[in-house]
Amino acid sequence: MPRLLLFLLLFSFSHADEFDPLRAVVSKAVAKGTPPGAVLWLESGDKKLTLVEGQRALLPAQEAMTEDTVFDAASLTKVVATLPSVLILMEQGKIDIEAEVRRYLPEFRPGITVRHLLTHTSGFKPGIPKEPEWTGYATGLARAIASEPDGPPDRFFRYSDINFILLGEIVQRVSGMKLNEFAAQHVFAPLHMDSTRFLPPEEWKARIAPTENDESGVMLRGVVHDPTSRKMGGVTGHAGLFTTAGDLAKYARMILAGGAGVLKPETVTLMTSPQTIATVYERRGLGWDIDSAFSRPRGKVFPIGSFGHTGFTGTSLWIDPPSKTFVIFMSSRLHPHGKGSVRELYEEIGTTAAKCLTLTPASGPPWPRAEKEVPTVLNGIDVLVRRKFSDLKGLRIGLITNQTGIDAQRHSTIDLLANASDVKLKKLFSPEHGIRGELDQEKISNSTDKKTGLPVLSLFGEQRAPTAEQLADLDALVFDIQDIGCRFYTYIGTMRLCMEAAAKAKKAFYVLDRVNPIGGIEVEGPAVIDAEKPTATHAIPLRHGMTAGELATMMNFERHIGCVLKVIPVEGWQRHMLFDQTGLPWINPSPNMRSLNAALLYPGVGLLEFSITVGRGTDTPFEILGAPYVDDLRLSYELNKLGLSGVQFTPIRFTPTTSIFKGEPCGGVRIAITDRTALNAVDAGIAIASTLHRLYPKQFKLDLVNTLLNRAASVKEMRGGDSWKKIVTDWNAETQAFATRRKVFLRYAEE
Repeated sequence: MPRLLLFLLLFSFSHADEFDPLRAVVSKAVAKGTPPGAVLWLESGDKKLTLVEGQRALLPAQEAMTEDTVFDAASLTKVVATLPSVLILMEQGKIDIEAEVRRYLPEFRPGITVRHLLTHTSGFKPGIPKEPEWTGYATGLARAIASEPDGPPDRFFRYSDINFILLGEIVQRVSGMKLNEFAAQHVFAPLHMDSTRFLPPEEWKARIAPTENDESGVMLRGVVHDPTSRKMGGVTGHAGLFTTAGDLAKYARMILAGGAGVLKPETVTLMTSPQTIATVYERRGLGWDIDSAFSRPRGKVFPIGSFGHTGFTGTSLWIDPPSKTFVIFMSSRLHPHGKGSVRELYEEIGTTAAKCLTLTPASGPPWPRAEKEVPTVLNGIDVLVRRKFSDLKGLRIGLITNQTGIDAQRHSTIDLLANASDVKLKKLFSPEHGIRGELDQEKISNSTDKKTGLPVLSLFGEQRAPTAEQLADLDALVFDIQDIGCRFYTYIGTMRLCMEAAAKAKKAFYVLDRVNPIGGIEVEGPAVIDAEKPTATHAIPLRHGMTAGELATMMNFERHIGCVLKVIPVEGWQRHMLFDQTGLPWINPSPNMRSLNAALLYPGVGLLEFSITVGRGTDTPFEILGAPYVDDLRLSYELNKLGLSGVQFTPIRFTPTTSIFKGEPCGGVRIAITDRTALNAVDAGIAIASTLHRLYPKQFKLDLVNTLLNRAASVKEMRGGDSWKKIVTDWNAETQAFATRRKVFLRYAEE
């Protein structure tokens, strides 16, 4: 008897392994009937677990679950069939994920891109309405196309079957093959996924796990459970695929191998990294879930950066590239009455699997959100705070800043650095408008910061750059000021002069980068200047489409400054994003720059501010303009007649309280932006100047337009009667040359 007991104990220990806790989790759930049966497949490097539990079917008779059971994959269809099909066509150059959907579905609405569909940021409702009754693929597609979004794209994440129904149709139209045929040829066949397909044949039926009764009381077995897919014939981009755990393992191995045999490595990286914009709380890749309410299979241990997807029928796939791990869970949770739930089981399996593999929770990339965090883009100061100021550790620094130097919670950069341990903030330097951005005068004197007691040395008075003496007790200068994206905004000139001073004094120069509030794609205006001056510090166009950090890098290289330059980058910003798409708080960069609309118009309207009033001394600077001699009705009519893209003019009368024509009643126009993407502010500015010169040749001071345009030849052409269109067209070659020239200095992606 003792020998038998010892034998049994040794037998037990020899068969116990690291995955026993995971087996126990699944066995316990199946024993409770939630679900009745399941297949779990885990691989991590050389380790593998295949677990089969419970019943494949309960009605009309019990059938034991088997490893080769075929399951209705439900929404796993999205990432196993539709997603790779779209991306294969992308690699072939046939689909551009940044293109509007209507390029491929001409009857579709404007404004929504393929990327919006892939990331579920289109704004569509979760699915096609059931009422009134309908049937047929064409009808379902028409309903998907006609669906009304609940808001503009990129405003919020909402998981929607409509997105992938449309993607499935795009695959069909672009490839000329039905989705099931394309996926079979380009995805399933190369991976030898022999038990994966839409519309499974009758001979598969015996090993297919049934789900529940349909509307007629017939048990669904080998027929897709999803009602919309069923009405559309069983082949749709959002559901309809049938597969096994073993075949999904082949697919997961392909992903971990960098797409071998199916996708390019860079495509795998693209689809499995966050593709939602920073102001969307959830993190989604292309198709894949990364960090959202749908991330239950990640559990509490797999790191942010792992990814996966679930299916309504009780299926899930989660992949963790760093540990070379994937966990597949296939269940009959809907059988037989459609009431079973595995939501909590997903999380328990994910957590237990990671613990069995002795993985530890990893902080990973900065993708997760705190529970109460409001998602925003991170400017350089936010990144520096998150890094606990490690970049500046032990340095004696001078800070060049003003009121725009704040983090996303409006904490002053001055205060943040003054209170940072291991950072020695010694002095402050202020640009035009002063340290608090309140002064609108020609010269500003030195002062003392009331809160910190630090000296404030003006760079907009007798000197425009720090002196050698002022830098002697410093190790580095730090620049944190919000630029506006326009050549004649003087803050970038201050940055350049400070870089030169730092280089001469052999001090490091840090730029806490900030977003370009008027976007980082469009480039407008002449890129060749007549002379350098504070409003033309470098040969760049009027609208340059670069951040301060990018400009600093360009100037350091092209001017051979030799500065030890370090840029703390922006995170989460995409070049197409305007300021109000970042989630960041607006603070007036200067006394008269009071809105994004003003900033968008500034590169054009600002050209006129020495010739007429551009609204200084009113509530809306740079959004109105005029003069005492202007007939507002006539000017509005003439400007609207030009058909300038993105703007509309309204006649107004106003009296500015400061600047040009102070206290004089003026006639003029209010400029409304009707389409921000179509607006060409510089074109508008030149067109307005040309029109004012034509209408009022004696009163309008055309020559003063060159104060900021810095291109006398163009003003001469305007005076000679050349059309505004010819003048702006003459700049095209140099503007395009600049666009090419700047590419090497761009840090942030367009998408």
